[in-house]
Amino acid sequence: QVQLVESGGGLVQAGGSLRLSCVASGSFFSIKTMGWYRQAPGKQRELVATITSVGSTNYVDSVKGRFTISRDNAKNTVYLRMDSLKPEDTAVYYCNAEAAPTWYTPREDYWGQGTQVTVSS
Repeated sequence: QVQLVESGGGLVQAGGSLRLSCVASGSFFSIKTMGWYRQAPGKQRELVATITSVGSTNYVDSVKGRFTISRDNAKNTVYLRMDSLKPEDTAVYYCNAEAAPTWYTPREDYWGQGTQVTVSS
């Protein structure tokens, strides 16, 4: 019973910036890892960035130095700041959370509905 609600997607010109937000709500014990994935038309969904509960981050090579993932544990929220956007960043971006429903159950993956990011040239 974890719901992920995203916001911040939209249309931006190449070289511009955008910040995505994702809030986790519902019934769960804890969230370990949160992250962002994206899927462009005709391509497979790929990992963009992840962040653990203690702040350890991981990025796909194509966004290193341009994107920054962060989280606010008190608000159960993960952010993705995207700078120097390129047309190839255009995709549907999905929020992901690895959460334990209860203290005694294994962690499971939950997904947001996706938000469109379009970068024009």
